[in-house]
Amino acid sequence: MASLKYENLLPRFLKYVKVETRSNPNSDTLPSDPKEMAFLKDLEKELKQIGLSNIRFNKANTYLLATLPSNLDYDVPAMGLIAHVDTADFNAHNVNPQVVEDYDGKSDIKLDANGKYVLTQKEFPSLKKYKGDTLITTDGSTLLGADDKSGVAEIITFCEYLLQHPEIKHGTIQIGLGTDEEIGIGADHFEPDEFGADFAYTVDGGPLGELEYETFNAAHAVIDISGKNVHTGVAKGTMINALQLGIDLHNSLPDHDRAERTEGREGFFHLYKFSGTVDSAQMEYLIRDHDKDIFNERKHALQAAADDINAQLGEDRVKVTMNDQYYNLRDALKDHMEVVDLAKQAMENLDIKPDIYPVRGGTDGSTISYKGLPTPNLFAGGENMHSRFEYVSAQTMDRVIDVLLEMNKLNVANNK
Repeated sequence: MASLKYENLLPRFLKYVKVETRSNPNSDTLPSDPKEMAFLKDLEKELKQIGLSNIRFNKANTYLLATLPSNLDYDVPAMGLIAHVDTADFNAHNVNPQVVEDYDGKSDIKLDANGKYVLTQKEFPSLKKYKGDTLITTDGSTLLGADDKSGVAEIITFCEYLLQHPEIKHGTIQIGLGTDEEIGIGADHFEPDEFGADFAYTVDGGPLGELEYETFNAAHAVIDISGKNVHTGVAKGTMINALQLGIDLHNSLPDHDRAERTEGREGFFHLYKFSGTVDSAQMEYLIRDHDKDIFNERKHALQAAADDINAQLGEDRVKVTMNDQYYNLRDALKDHMEVVDLAKQAMENLDIKPDIYPVRGGTDGSTISYKGLPTPNLFAGGENMHSRFEYVSAQTMDRVIDVLLEMNKLNVANNK
């Protein structure tokens, strides 16, 4: 079995994932669920115990912040590390992590006692990469929460390691642990000036080597449709079926441009909610594209589809409410690629091949970078996130800390 270098990392992670912190998209509070706040309070105590400084909680943006002061006699840029404590919209109640030691690299992994849910090599070929590793899986009834409690555990263990090894020279390290990333509002009120870093990374990516600095541009649209319900026997010329109008609108969009039919840099319209009756209906869309101009064209196309239906009816029965969620991280980082290069060099120094590709999603780093703090995304280790088939390698989590240490080393050396 591949050994683990950072002895507190795995126990810390196992403890964290057992705490329910699922965010609530239907809440209007900040954070969206009090369980997130309770977990942050526990983390606040832990940060004090390991010896971090300037620990503070910003009630306005629900970030728990802390500082590891520099032990240098000269100034280097302060590095920030950011993770989120909430988990996604899959069952997160009573998470029961399973530890599979010394995985043989070829067997399927039964999650529950009855074998209803199985991590199979056929469905999840990524398992083949982890021969000899310690894998942490679910028991099949919940997600695991490696997104992003792996990042939380890695950042805290990294700081703890530096405090336990004062001989390692480092600049100022700022950490930020936030809420509600999974519902897209976690970084909306982040304050870079209060954070105090010169550059930062979200530790919120997937498998070994992921380094992400290109994301979707993203918007959310709600479409409210008002119909007219009469008896079907006398419906001709009178009934206006709100459900049918929704179907017509959806079918007017490009047939290929759906999440399940696209890949790489292909954008899409994703209809993820559709409910109602003949009398009234509601649809919700996610609009995504890496290209800003095409992204804007997509938003215009959705509005135009609604306008066309209203024009045919001679009255406004389809109303679109649309808001932008985040923008392509690449556009905010294009003049700060030294931050990406630092992480890339650190990985290469450790014989980790950087895996750089356009993310078909977003990170808090997108919003934070547009606020003026360059923040690409680093791997945290998770596989199959947001599902009962989620798992993570403890050795990969170890490697995250190796990379953070190497990044610190390069930051110190490059600015001496």
